[in-house]
Amino acid sequence: MSTGENDTIADETVEAPVENSSTNRKQPFPQGFLDTISTGWAERPETLPAPRAQAPYAERRRAAVSAAFPGKRLVIPAGSLKQRSNDTDYVFRAHSAFAHLTGWASDAEPDSVLVFEPTSDGHDITLYFRERADRTTTEFYADATVGEFWIGPRPSLAGVAADLQVATAHLHEFAPVDGELVLDEDEALTRFVSELRLVKDDFEIAEMRRAVAITAQGFDDIIRELPAAVAHARGERVVEGVFHRRAREDGNGEGYDTIAASGPHACYLHWTRNDGTVVPGDLILVDAGVEADSLYTADITRTLPVSGTFTDVQRRVYETVREAADAAFAAAKVGVRFRDVHAAAMAVIAERTAEWGLLPVTAQEALDADKGGQHRRYMVHGTSHHLGIDVHDCAQARREMYYDGILTPGMVFTIEPGLYFQIDDLTVPAELRGIGVRIEDDILMTEDGPVNLSADIPRTADEVEAWMARLQG
Repeated sequence: MSTGENDTIADETVEAPVENSSTNRKQPFPQGFLDTISTGWAERPETLPAPRAQAPYAERRRAAVSAAFPGKRLVIPAGSLKQRSNDTDYVFRAHSAFAHLTGWASDAEPDSVLVFEPTSDGHDITLYFRERADRTTTEFYADATVGEFWIGPRPSLAGVAADLQVATAHLHEFAPVDGELVLDEDEALTRFVSELRLVKDDFEIAEMRRAVAITAQGFDDIIRELPAAVAHARGERVVEGVFHRRAREDGNGEGYDTIAASGPHACYLHWTRNDGTVVPGDLILVDAGVEADSLYTADITRTLPVSGTFTDVQRRVYETVREAADAAFAAAKVGVRFRDVHAAAMAVIAERTAEWGLLPVTAQEALDADKGGQHRRYMVHGTSHHLGIDVHDCAQARREMYYDGILTPGMVFTIEPGLYFQIDDLTVPAELRGIGVRIEDDILMTEDGPVNLSADIPRTADEVEAWMARLQG
């Protein structure tokens, strides 16, 4: 039975003088059910789990937050379920800052709250959430949102405390107070917890490697199933579905909506409708990333020739984008500014588009910060963004810490230049129109230089053709 199909029959107190989409389906339970539902249940002995691997890392993150806000009560909500339609909700995902500070990831409970209570020497930290209902109450069978009859077993206070190594209390015990700082309401707190994620710890880096590895398998799956995509009227949906299966089987799901953009759709930067055909001779741009159960995500783009071989024009565009990516990678060094990575890629884009006669000015003029930018018509987006527990991680960080920030060991970010020639762009020759190419990799900054976490996913035009030939037999 689908979620919400009959979930509202379980309410023995319903009185519905006015019918609506919920109350018109509710019926009271007969007295025999009410007399017996709380009896005949086996004991549920609880074995406390060992602390999860992320627990000590989350504890250190909480200590950093505590030190930054002495004497302040801090409130970090996980967030609530969000309605999809009528009485069905979207799958719950906790706020990224909450997950980062608790270690509670894909298994976090809606409406939970992490509270830092100030003390003379720091904070007492408590995680409040809705404890599992006792079977003598109506909640466990009559509440379709949280009742265990409907959604399965819920965690206990003692179990979560042992798992996450943080004190727990029932959500009913939490109450707001005047003067507290609340995440997403207080600017300083929101900024701090965002900037706290700029440099990843060992646990985070390992999880991002895991997410990239699963994503690589997802791209292999896509190549194997390209013939099925070609045969389907909405082949882009086939590509999306193939990747979704891998993401759900081996991870928590996708870290963002998959872009499966074939032909001229590849020129739309955030094409997620994925309702187009996949045609031999065209390119298909796939931007996809698996989110691990820890909520850390990969973000990879590869552009594939549907027929398995690039045309001469497609290859020229593709290799130019790869050249820009390689230039950005070479520019990424400890101590340089984050935006210098983008500048290195854009220098290549400007040089090549000028060389092809697409610009009304020289490449040098196009790169002028005040009067240039003509080449940006063909690559309007930035080259890099931070990556982690959010696909666009650390988004509330200050500009001087992000765009103008200094590359530091432990940072993880993307390099993703592209070239996009819209199907109706009369500034480019007809042979280029409708070609969109992006290559995106996930980069870890180390003391010894950048490490491409996704380097095992073929990148060059020759490697891509060999990859497709191998997987398609």
